Amino acid sequence: MPTTFPTPKLVIFDCDGVLVDSEVVSNQVVADNLAKFGLHLTLSECMNLFVGATMDDVLQIALERGAELPPTWVDDVYQETYECLQQGVPLVQGIPELLELLDRQGIQYCVASNGSEDKMRITLGQNGLWDRFHPNAMFSAHSLGVAKPEPGLFLAAASHFDVQARDCLVIEDSTTGATAAARAGMRCLGYVPEGDGADLSDQGAELFNAMAQVPRLIGLTED
Repeated sequence: MPTTFPTPKLVIFDCDGVLVDSEVVSNQVVADNLAKFGLHLTLSECMNLFVGATMDDVLQIALERGAELPPTWVDDVYQETYECLQQGVPLVQGIPELLELLDRQGIQYCVASNGSEDKMRITLGQNGLWDRFHPNAMFSAHSLGVAKPEPGLFLAAASHFDVQARDCLVIEDSTTGATAAARAGMRCLGYVPEGDGADLSDQGAELFNAMAQVPRLIGLTED
């Protein structure tokens, strides 16, 4: 028989790739930038290496692979990324309907991201979600000083809402996020719109490929 889970008291969303479809734009910026410093990676390679990573992680990986980067690289690539994101990124399909359902059901939710609040201000702001999450339901690794795959970001969110880890549900699209959820003792749904998602399932995430599937997975139905 399939495992059944209680309805969560808190749903924790990753931002990039889960709430907003921004990963391709951000990683294309990184690929183009690194090429100027001698490290040539395809968009697919960048996605495989960097999705879910902090920009400091990206810096270290690029240096290890031979890129000669200036001391200001992180700030510089953030600025390039922000400029591209300001041109427009869409919400992930099904997110507005899912958030509205959680509202109707009285289930709390928040966003927890390795990205900066400045980045979320751009991506969520242009899609009408900034005011929905900021400031009381937004947790950034930049602000808290702890990043996925460590569990601290998720545990801070649970503590803020006074919810036990076992009553939280995490929705992630990266291995680092799924790892953080596992370390936090939280159930994780792994969003995989393309590919087989083996890296997420290896970390215990339950895979799905459309946000419209989430209500059924968490036991929410409306007559």
